[in-house]
Amino acid sequence: MADAFDFDPDMQLVVKVVPEDQVDLTPEELEKEVPPRVLHPHDPHAPDNTAEFSFKDRSYKVDTEVDHTAWHLAVDGVLMLSDSPEAREEEDARQRKAKEQEARDSTEAVDVSIEAIEGDPDPAANTLRNQFHFADRGSQTKNGIIRDRGISTEPPSNTSHNETVTLWSIYDHYMKDIEATKDKADGTRKLTNEDMIDTKKPVRQADSLYGDSMRLAIKIMERMINHNTESDIYSDLKYWEDRSDDYRDGHGTLLPLWRFATEKAKRKQVTCIRCNPKYADLFAVGFGSYDFLKQGSGVICCYSVKNTRFPEYVFNTESGVCCLDWHPSQPAMLAVGLYDGTVQVYDVRAKLRRPLYQSTIRTNKHTDPVWEVHWNDEDSAGVLNFFSISADGRISIWRLMKDKLESEQLLQLKMAVAPSSGVEKKERLAGGLCFDFNAAVDHLFLVGTEEGKIHKCSKDFAGQYLATYEGHTMAVYTVRWNNYHPRIFISASADWTVKLWDHTQESCLVSFDLGQAVGDVSWAPYSSTAFAAITSDGIVHFYDLSVNRNERICYQKVVRKAKLTHIMFNTTDPIIFVGDDRGGVNCLKLSPNLRKFCVVTQQEEGVTREELEIRKMNKYLEMTASPQKESDVGAEVGA
Repeated sequence: MADAFDFDPDMQLVVKVVPEDQVDLTPEELEKEVPPRVLHPHDPHAPDNTAEFSFKDRSYKVDTEVDHTAWHLAVDGVLMLSDSPEAREEEDARQRKAKEQEARDSTEAVDVSIEAIEGDPDPAANTLRNQFHFADRGSQTKNGIIRDRGISTEPPSNTSHNETVTLWSIYDHYMKDIEATKDKADGTRKLTNEDMIDTKKPVRQADSLYGDSMRLAIKIMERMINHNTESDIYSDLKYWEDRSDDYRDGHGTLLPLWRFATEKAKRKQVTCIRCNPKYADLFAVGFGSYDFLKQGSGVICCYSVKNTRFPEYVFNTESGVCCLDWHPSQPAMLAVGLYDGTVQVYDVRAKLRRPLYQSTIRTNKHTDPVWEVHWNDEDSAGVLNFFSISADGRISIWRLMKDKLESEQLLQLKMAVAPSSGVEKKERLAGGLCFDFNAAVDHLFLVGTEEGKIHKCSKDFAGQYLATYEGHTMAVYTVRWNNYHPRIFISASADWTVKLWDHTQESCLVSFDLGQAVGDVSWAPYSSTAFAAITSDGIVHFYDLSVNRNERICYQKVVRKAKLTHIMFNTTDPIIFVGDDRGGVNCLKLSPNLRKFCVVTQQEEGVTREELEIRKMNKYLEMTASPQKESDVGAEVGA
């Protein structure tokens, strides 16, 4: 188990690795004096066989003194000291020119007296210049050189044209011209004032400085500068491997890479993180607040690993952002749920930073915060739609029509209250916090509530629950199906536990106590038995059930004096994104022991990697099903 450490994002992490080919020297060899090495400047482009003619000796001689200085840039200075002789000379010349100009102006000026009229104020004295006072100046110019230049061209092609002109043909042409003039005059008279107004918008010439090509070039240049500035971090992302994993089997570490933050999301909490399904380097982050008394506006930032300094897209919302989700087949569509119960749909490619669709009171929007949204497959008519769950106890489906957003209630989360003495049994709605849909069985989905219960539901039977799982004593923040096994799902709760479930059994399979409130949990995309969870004390807990069924294989503190809120695995690179309540997202790389996955061998030809992952999870389920086998395996792991 790795020790927890405090990570300062402003300090660069330095890892000293001893090269494998380093030579081991004896003490005598270390005390031996090493002759100094002197570097001599040598210009490889300087000539080494230059010969110059000596007028004294009347012969050519070899010049052995070669200048090896290479000038890359030479700029003459334009500044001088104020008390230097050059500055005084320049000041004297400037004063002399000013006096000459003043004398010249006084010589050319002429005074004209104007008789003033009685009763008028004194006219202003105007100084007029004498236009007839001039001086001839002569100059000698160089005569231009006259050159004769000749050119040969091909003669133009000639064509022969013959036509007979008669009196009546000339008359017909004149009559056609007169009729065309009359028709044009009649059409001009019939035009009204509205017709005379040019309704066509003036064609605006494209400015090359603000065009799409310039925008793309600036974007590429920005990414290149960012990559060159942080080349060592990008090298760690691509090539870093923790050598210490070879000597500590069953334990791994997390390498901090970047911290994504912006001034627009300052003093806001990270409420959701989602990676784009098509562009692996792009991920969206929602900012809001979980505190009821500190609600304000929200921000949506779309970051890219290729540019870690500033988000690619920024959207501002009137209320805090609680959840968001990318469309799986249209990567530009982004569904968003807000704290005031509004759902929105954005197109990140649009120039206007406004939602394409937005729910209102007329469309039966939620009355409480929308805690999670999920895109659904297109219906038979090809209409895009998505689901939303809210604390008001409703799960709604939203359809994107041509010019509006239509809603339909899918399920009401009913909660039965135990009758007390003298009080009739009543039903009220449970607050929904999270839900997730099964990838293998499309109509099956799970719902986590504020009361700590997990309900298994179906799109086809929306009137009742298929099953209810009771194991948590506080609110269930996250529930996620396994990426490979269709029966397994995991849940995280505020009661400090993470539980593993089989939806065919009422009780949980395994429970992990993390000692603090668990904010989020996520399955690893490369393994069916690996998952990561975060707690409110700023620690990331990483488990791999195929390596150790009882203990975590990584336990690392990521931030200081902050609470972690959400975690997300990248779909292609071995990195995770962790958000906190300070408005920052930390990117960390997994060491080799944390990203082990099944590899198809020659003996297992014809078996897919997905089938191997399912077998690995089934093997773990068999060991946890029998207490005797579980104790035996626990003894083996301890040994």
